[in-house]
Amino acid sequence: MKRIGILTGGGDAPGLNAVIRAAVKTADHQGREMVGIMDGYDGIIDGRWRVLTAEDIRGILSRGGTILGAANRGNPFGRKVMRDGQEVIVDMSDAFMAGFEQMRLDALIAVGGDGTLRIALELCQKGLPVVGVPKTIDNDLGGTDVTFGFDTALHTATEAIDKLHTTAEAHHRVMVVELMGRDAGFIALHSGVAGGADVILIPEIPFDLNVVCRAVEERAQRGRRFSIIACSEGARPVGGAQMLARAGDQITAERLGGMGQRVADWVGRNCGMEARCTVLGHVQRGGVPSPFDRWLATRYGAGAVRAVAADHFGCMVALHGTRLVDVPLTEALAVPKRVDPEGEPVQMARELGIVFG
Repeated sequence: MKRIGILTGGGDAPGLNAVIRAAVKTADHQGREMVGIMDGYDGIIDGRWRVLTAEDIRGILSRGGTILGAANRGNPFGRKVMRDGQEVIVDMSDAFMAGFEQMRLDALIAVGGDGTLRIALELCQKGLPVVGVPKTIDNDLGGTDVTFGFDTALHTATEAIDKLHTTAEAHHRVMVVELMGRDAGFIALHSGVAGGADVILIPEIPFDLNVVCRAVEERAQRGRRFSIIACSEGARPVGGAQMLARAGDQITAERLGGMGQRVADWVGRNCGMEARCTVLGHVQRGGVPSPFDRWLATRYGAGAVRAVAADHFGCMVALHGTRLVDVPLTEALAVPKRVDPEGEPVQMARELGIVFG
């Protein structure tokens, strides 16, 4: 096993470069060659790759983004191509497997979240020797206690809530912070508690806008003439649906957005207080990775190369407690991780007086 490919798929996350750096260094230590594939799975089909050397990874440990590029639409099993002037979706997985062979790769390390790793599993079932690395700022991937990227996003969200506290208090406003979290509310829950939010709205707990308004009014009656609401982009009201900023198609997932503004509008109309919405958006994906994310991403990168050396294909490196382990991709993808509405973290937040709607 001498030549290993590595790609980064899906949305970017702080720590991707740390994974690449660790994988290159570990492979070099073992006498193996690491090949960087550009822009996710598309790079193998299109022949865009380069051998990664020590010079390529110099100084990237603390950099956000990824030197390899990422593509959250790159799916070999469903790729948009133009034929006879028409855009059609075709299965290019055979072309992917042929490209893998032409590159003379012995194995592939796929760094990504649920979508990237599901593609990796399908390719593994076609015979691809692949090892996955769990990446997502949402921390919603099963099989591991934590994904890299989450800690940095949490720092960013908490810092934003801290800063909004001062303007909310000064102007007697309700500040709604819309945070990432399509189906899992870990960012909103953790940053909301860490930042002292008064209301936290997450996808796992449908909310009642009347309850939110009552919580704001009760604070005002106690002399607290401001409130902070941490709202996941995927939160939804009781009996309602998530809000879409853009519809999806067979390739591109729908884009959520607008729930924070909806909550702010409702509070402004019904609570007798001025309400403003701040959408952090992709700010949560960027910036310098936290020390924890650098540490975790480095462990994952090195662990992935060790898994390749041990022929542990069809697996994902994962953190269980303090131990780094290999878990089957089928296990990691079987059940997505979600906030438990009855779990201790939510119960603790309720005991602190935080309202979930």
